[in-house]
Amino acid sequence: MAALEEDFTLSGLVPGAGLDGLLGVEQGLKGDLFLVTDRGRTVILYKVSDQKPLGCWSVKQGQKITCPAVCNFQTGEYAVVHDDKVLRVWKNEDVNLDKVFKATLSADVYSIHSVQNTEPLVLFREGAVRSLDVLLAEPQQKIEAVISDEEVIKWTKLFLDSNQPVLIFVTEKHGNYFVYVQMFNPHNLCKYTLLPGEEPPVTLSFAASVNGRLVTLLCLSCTGCIYETLIPLNHGKPEEKKVLVTSLLLKTYVSGDVLKGVSFAILDKDHVAVMGTSLKAPKENISIWNIKFQTLQTSKELPQGTSGQLWCYGEKLFILHGKFLTVIPFKCEISSLAAALGKLKNIQAPGTQTMSHFVNWGAFQGDGLESRDSNNLTPLKGQSKRSLRTRKNETRSQLEDSTNKQFLSGIKDASEKHLDQQLSKFLADKRTPDFQITIGHIVSELVGRCKTEPPFYPQSSLVQLIQTQVLSYSLCPDLMAVVLEKRDVHLLQLCLQQFPDIPESITCACLKVFLSIGDDSLEGTNVNMESVIGYIDFPQNEKTGKKEVLQNGFSPVLLEEENIDDKLNKSDGMMNTTLTCPVTPQKAALLNAILHSAYSETFLLPNLKDLTVQHVILFLQYLHFLYEKCSENASMTLPGPCPPTLNQIMDWICLLLDAHFTVVVMIPEAKGILTSLYKFVKAQVWVYSELNKIEGSLQQLQKLHQQRNMGLYSIEVLELI
Repeated sequence: MAALEEDFTLSGLVPGAGLDGLLGVEQGLKGDLFLVTDRGRTVILYKVSDQKPLGCWSVKQGQKITCPAVCNFQTGEYAVVHDDKVLRVWKNEDVNLDKVFKATLSADVYSIHSVQNTEPLVLFREGAVRSLDVLLAEPQQKIEAVISDEEVIKWTKLFLDSNQPVLIFVTEKHGNYFVYVQMFNPHNLCKYTLLPGEEPPVTLSFAASVNGRLVTLLCLSCTGCIYETLIPLNHGKPEEKKVLVTSLLLKTYVSGDVLKGVSFAILDKDHVAVMGTSLKAPKENISIWNIKFQTLQTSKELPQGTSGQLWCYGEKLFILHGKFLTVIPFKCEISSLAAALGKLKNIQAPGTQTMSHFVNWGAFQGDGLESRDSNNLTPLKGQSKRSLRTRKNETRSQLEDSTNKQFLSGIKDASEKHLDQQLSKFLADKRTPDFQITIGHIVSELVGRCKTEPPFYPQSSLVQLIQTQVLSYSLCPDLMAVVLEKRDVHLLQLCLQQFPDIPESITCACLKVFLSIGDDSLEGTNVNMESVIGYIDFPQNEKTGKKEVLQNGFSPVLLEEENIDDKLNKSDGMMNTTLTCPVTPQKAALLNAILHSAYSETFLLPNLKDLTVQHVILFLQYLHFLYEKCSENASMTLPGPCPPTLNQIMDWICLLLDAHFTVVVMIPEAKGILTSLYKFVKAQVWVYSELNKIEGSLQQLQKLHQQRNMGLYSIEVLELI
């Protein structure tokens, strides 16, 4: 089955988005970033999770962008072509496109293609292909004509097959379609003539996929039919005449209906998304079809109309709904006959494994797993078939226990690389009821070896074991002690996120490590940044200390703090009114793991007293920064997937002040923070006092209203003094 989830608007009014739509939506440097190019002068970099632009660049008045901007994944730069021949290359920190690198090419460009793990390729309007690096080295080189006169490129796509780039583009001439397949290493260009199978319909859209040296080209016609063409990726002679015959794959129309403004995208090997409208039903819609069973899975109306353009990246569809760029997440499950008939009761996502909620504690004996003696499967006289089935299951469990024992014995002398490989294979197998106990034994063996062999530290294997989500602190109490000794912040963060029963002393030990570790040490560390997405900017160069993301002509406007107590105005100069985060984003993500951890105040306070004064001030400054960010929103919450809550922030502020009240009061560095907190408390007291007054007045009015018997019609004027 497939489903369209609730859509959301990625941006407001898209500049230059008219009836013809956008030039393109392309993947950014990270999976959550996308470049949107309109048909005018603007390129905007959006972050989907935050639904906001991170950067905006425009060419000069009178110039016009003629192909979508792309990201060079190898260098992190962006490239775009305006006025057909002028190539621009810039970086994220550049603001004015007029001042970035410029190269004027000798021929008109159709598009620039860029995918991961390969250099960008430039496709010219006459069919020639050059790598971006070659053009930057020699912009005025001669560009040959590959396609014939009056032949126009209609669609193009770049793929990677066996880590080698394959460029495919479709051309049209006088109603005839041709397919060009450009391969590299060795350089080879094959031309095919595309012949229709049943009838010569007008083709509206193309899509393709590559799998196993075979290109699957899909064509959507104006009649709503999707045709399939298979193209082998071989190294045949370019001069050979080759003809491709299309075959009908799917009918998405009612008989006699004609479609317009239709486009489609391949979601996976069994599903396609089709968007458009018909002349009989003018309402536009987007639908997902199962091409394996020829069934409509789901559909969604688009009342504001579309531009007839559809982009698909990952599990997200991008469309221009009206003049708003809209993102529609989708889910496609494994296609099967039971799912197509609606009889599939328990659909499990590929690659996931179910795990029993119950643990066989009887199997956990001594230093190893319980072993059972082999039993003869021959049923005794009088035994039932059910007894025989039970004995077979016991034998299967014996084999599983034997495999687990063999793996545990290999841990004692295996190298880190070999251990990582074997562990990946072990975790890929089907989980048994004893899986949790087995993982606990593996961690215990690894931790014991780390203690006896100090150079031995299998970080990658420990990460895999923690990510199984079956461990707890009580199951492997020595693990976090070893990780703390190694000062491995990545593993400490994983433990804080996964273990629900970490003692308060270990939590404070992690806090000390996070506060004391240097920013330079965190630069190359793998830290989960999910908790800081949305309210902490990620600068390109963190050593400069600048936390603002430069945009084209604008920057975030900071809210000015309203003065509450005039007597404290002289102390305002000591406070950080620019809302700059006092720590790096990596350290902020680590501190958020501490804020999310469970604790008991009785046991946490004594351990907090061991923090140094510098660490207390730094942590208070970060908590104060989080509070100020919360106060910017009316809901008093931070944006992002899993940010700290206001209650967690205030609880930790109170804990720190209780543990170090005397020291904090005497330190001048804490004066600004305490002043701000005093204002907050005083403002809250005033608000609640006024709310109590309003509540009392409303109660009195309610009593008066109940006592007086009003007529059928009356006018009352109530004045609150």
